[in-house]
Amino acid sequence: MNVEQEKGFFTEENSVEVVTSRNAAAKNERLKFAMEVITRKLHEAVKEIEPTQDEWFEAILFLTNTGHMCNEWRQEFILLSDVLGVSMLVDAINNRKPSGASESTVLGPFHVANAPELPMGANICLDHKGEDMVISGRILDTDGRPVADAVIDVWQANDEGFYDVQQKGIQPDFNLRGVFRTGADGRYWFRAVKPKFYPIPDDGPVGKMLRALGRHPYRPAHLHYIIKADGFESLTTHIFDPHDPYINSDAVFGVKESLLAEFRTVDDPARAKELGFSGWFWEVEHDFVLARQAA
Repeated sequence: MNVEQEKGFFTEENSVEVVTSRNAAAKNERLKFAMEVITRKLHEAVKEIEPTQDEWFEAILFLTNTGHMCNEWRQEFILLSDVLGVSMLVDAINNRKPSGASESTVLGPFHVANAPELPMGANICLDHKGEDMVISGRILDTDGRPVADAVIDVWQANDEGFYDVQQKGIQPDFNLRGVFRTGADGRYWFRAVKPKFYPIPDDGPVGKMLRALGRHPYRPAHLHYIIKADGFESLTTHIFDPHDPYINSDAVFGVKESLLAEFRTVDDPARAKELGFSGWFWEVEHDFVLARQAA
């Protein structure tokens, strides 16, 4: 090691400079920059908190236990990132949109590839369980023009707050999932059931942390969308029920004001019959605006 690259012996005052100086020979400049920032912020936090040795060991055990909870179907570190708001921050940084374009939010863990493409207006609720709902709107560009041939991948939890993949053998495969394609008018519509709020997995160290902080694990009711069209940036987003009890305290900070949709009840027997519903139903109408890809 070149002694000139050293910054002296380690002290409380010069800890950041001493540690980051050891990275002077890093071959990856991006990694070097990232570690300089992380080291600086971490040391600043430790100096402000002044943890005891026992507290620091407790933090190490928390991270160890978080790792032990990870397996092929559960990623506890992503859950930790979610509840700290980091997942949403990374999403926001990587999905900055031009004025007027719809905002994105996190994908979530329950998307399933290759959901069936369905005719416009199809009912994605295969077990006919829950309160009927019809959802419609338009896919537009930032100039207000309809986007034809946009592919809309939608999925949601059921009226008990579970996705089909969480209830194999209880819900049919691809229940409350579907893919639709817009025509020349950019309009979309489909039938479903009103989703319910649900908790994120809280039986691990992240759930224990939330309880210690006096926080709940719930996500407000929402519908997921991935919208793609040639020449436009892909949009991954939700729409939310503004009257949900957890709308102002989403455990993963996924709610944005622009993504609040109006969930209204309709008691119209003739229209219900047209839609194949047996009585009153929920109606949601929400447009999405896609940003054009940069040239």
